[in-house]
Amino acid sequence: MCVDFTDLNKACPQDCYPLPEIDWKIESLYGYPFKCFLDAYKGYHQIQMAAADEEKTGFHTGQGVYCYTKMPFGLKNGGATYQRLMDKAFENQIGRNIEVYVDDLVIKSHTETEMVRDIAKTFQTLRKINMKLNPKKCSFGLAEGVFLGYVITPEGIKPCPDKTTAVLHLPSPETIKEVQSLNGKLAILNRFLSKSAEKYLPLFQTLKKCIKKSDFCWTTKAEQAFQQLKQHLSALPLLAAPKHQEELIMYLSATHGAIRAVLLTERGTVQMPVNKLQHSK
Repeated sequence: MCVDFTDLNKACPQDCYPLPEIDWKIESLYGYPFKCFLDAYKGYHQIQMAAADEEKTGFHTGQGVYCYTKMPFGLKNGGATYQRLMDKAFENQIGRNIEVYVDDLVIKSHTETEMVRDIAKTFQTLRKINMKLNPKKCSFGLAEGVFLGYVITPEGIKPCPDKTTAVLHLPSPETIKEVQSLNGKLAILNRFLSKSAEKYLPLFQTLKKCIKKSDFCWTTKAEQAFQQLKQHLSALPLLAAPKHQEELIMYLSATHGAIRAVLLTERGTVQMPVNKLQHSK
């Protein structure tokens, strides 16, 4: 069940506690052969609401009026509250042997012995804050696993198949909202796409000058770019994990409408992408 807290959120001041940079969290897992992926059991619902604020979460049902005693989904500052809790609880481990993003947690270790020690320390902290895990979504001692929408492997990272499938199965957009939804789905995939800012610009130019819904026009160029995008998504490259003290190569390119950079590593006679950055007007 999910309650619409729109009006409550409008009245709440913004908690400006920052969420971690996802790219940093992903890349900090490079070089660790043993990883444990943990998931909190209904994580938000394990955080106690302040007694004075419980009635503010009230909602009507056929059986009466109820309110939450634990933090529900949908509150504006829920993510910031959860992240603050985890950062405080694991302040001596984050960056050293674990990485945390809200309710997703990864233990990272170099050896099996270290992994057992790191698991014990992590579980000790979880017991201290009375945080329960979902055993069905926890995996231990893996070389490869999923974290924040990416598949983390010993060789590097690649997007989760469901992220690419979600775009491959999309029909051509017919409304402003559908183009905006497509843009959101591409956010996690941009680092794998070459020259995406330039190649797929016609997709998002359809949003320009759209003051009202009836102004939307899906052009021939937009359709061509959309189909080209699908072709590229079906064969995305693995982004290589750079090795310690390995030399990296950066290529830069600038045009009237976009600026791009690609970071590469050279192994043998092959150049492998490490990361891609691009920005368009």
